[in-house]
Amino acid sequence: MATVRDLYEVLGVSRDATDDDIKRAYRRLARELHPDVNGDTAAEERFKEVAGAYEILSDPGKRRQYDAFGSTGGPAGAGFTDIQDIFDMFFGQGGFGGGGSRRRGPRSRVQHGEDLGVRIVLGFRDAVFGVRRDLEIERLVACDRCQGNGAEPGTAPISCRACAGQGQVQAVRRSVFGTVMTAAPCTACRGTGQEVLDPCAACFGEGRRTQQTTVTIDIPAGVSDGMELRVAGNGHAGVAGGPEGDLYVGIAVEPAEEFERRGQDLFTVLDISMTQATLGAELEIEDLDGPERISVEPGTESGTVVRIKGKGVPNVNRRGRGDLYVTLHVVTPVDLSRDERKIWERLSELRGEQSSKREPAPARLRRPEF
Repeated sequence: MATVRDLYEVLGVSRDATDDDIKRAYRRLARELHPDVNGDTAAEERFKEVAGAYEILSDPGKRRQYDAFGSTGGPAGAGFTDIQDIFDMFFGQGGFGGGGSRRRGPRSRVQHGEDLGVRIVLGFRDAVFGVRRDLEIERLVACDRCQGNGAEPGTAPISCRACAGQGQVQAVRRSVFGTVMTAAPCTACRGTGQEVLDPCAACFGEGRRTQQTTVTIDIPAGVSDGMELRVAGNGHAGVAGGPEGDLYVGIAVEPAEEFERRGQDLFTVLDISMTQATLGAELEIEDLDGPERISVEPGTESGTVVRIKGKGVPNVNRRGRGDLYVTLHVVTPVDLSRDERKIWERLSELRGEQSSKREPAPARLRRPEF
């Protein structure tokens, strides 16, 4: 039978050492052997051995159990061949660096970062053609002092003593349906499975700290009011090196004075005179792309809609654009001068439309068309 090293010997303390003595010994050895400080493979294995010994001796219950069984003996005379056997006794096979299947090992502290949400307001043309924006956001980033593990440099987190590194605690209760086992996140380690005994002075053991960050985003052409954009990897930093969350940008678009948007199409109204509607005209309007010619056919009625293809809003992340629909509104002249009135009266005579307020002219109704 191979001889196993005593856990007190691993930490270099006596069996009657106080909790403070054990803690000081662990910190000293951790600073000396931590992989971030010492890249030696043997030192890394020694660090794991020290961390495992401290995990047992720093817990009063586990320490009493270890003292009762001794360094080479266990229940029913069982022997230990190496220090891993001791860890398996307390945590189950695979509990400390093992790969057994009898019990799940300590839970990884790595957790995905939370998502962030912001809201921006765009002008109508910026929403149509797209724009680049710099956003000032406050987010959690990985602490550069402890590299995100939450522990003071030279030390490292250990498996949570409250949940044995599982990240959750189980409880058994009786009900009318029988015995029920429930599991809840461990409040001591907040579900991470590890606890920090010597917190980082910069982030107070959180592994993350708040920072004002500038994020540049390219808003694609054609976005609409109420749309939400996802910017991957620009949310809060993950825990212990976990992936970052995402940034969600809510879009609000200011209305335009000249246009109404319906999907990717635009609608507007163009006032024309009775003379232009009667005789026809070539007019120049200003759409989103600049000057645009529009033809008014002779005899155009009020409410006529002219469609201009490809002058609407671009399709988001796709080719093509909507159309522009121009409704022609014939404006009846008011406040006529004396000469203008004579011209209109002469025209009325020529068309046989003259009437007086005393003697109404006959008029004919027709069925509306929809």
